[in-house]
Order: sequence, then C-alpha cells, then structure tokens
Amino acid sequence: MKHLIVKIKSVTVPELYKISILFDDGKKQTIDLESILFGPLYGPLKDAKLFKQVQVDPEVTTVVWPNGADFDPATLYNWSKYESELKERASKWL
Repeated sequence: MKHLIVKIKSVTVPELYKISILFDDGKKQTIDLESILFGPLYGPLKDAKLFKQVQVDPEVTTVVWPNGADFDPATLYNWSKYESELKERASKWL
C-alpha cells in the first residue's frame, strides 16, 4: 500500500479551532477541527490559548501542539476523506 508523503510548510489560526495549512506542493487548505476536539489528546485543544500555539514541527513537517497533539500530514492533506471517520471517533469521547 502506498502512503502519500506530504510536508507542511506553514500553519496559521485564522479563527478559533481552524487551521490554515500550506503544503509543500503549494496546496492551501483551511480545516475546522472543533468537532474532533475530544478525548485526552485533542480535548485540551479546546483551550484557546493552547490551540493557538500550533506550529510546524521542522523534523516531521506536520502540525503539533505543546501537549503532544499532532496529525499525519497526509490526513490533513486529504481531510475530506477522513473527516467523518475522525468525527465519529471523537464522538465516542463524549
């Protein structure tokens, strides 16, 4: 099975719980993460101060937060493909 290799060049927070990403191939995407911010890893990101601390890890070239939360860059690149599955998983933490 072939796994897509993409790198994230930059990330910004245009609105609370949303991240805008620039990928190494020039693709730009804004993703609303609010509906998946549940559980021990992603739940703490509901804290606006923590959420806004997102950055690109230069070694693994994906978005990371100080609490250890991160995402596979390929998942972010193809967000529409994975969004419903991630929402379903997150809802189990409610």
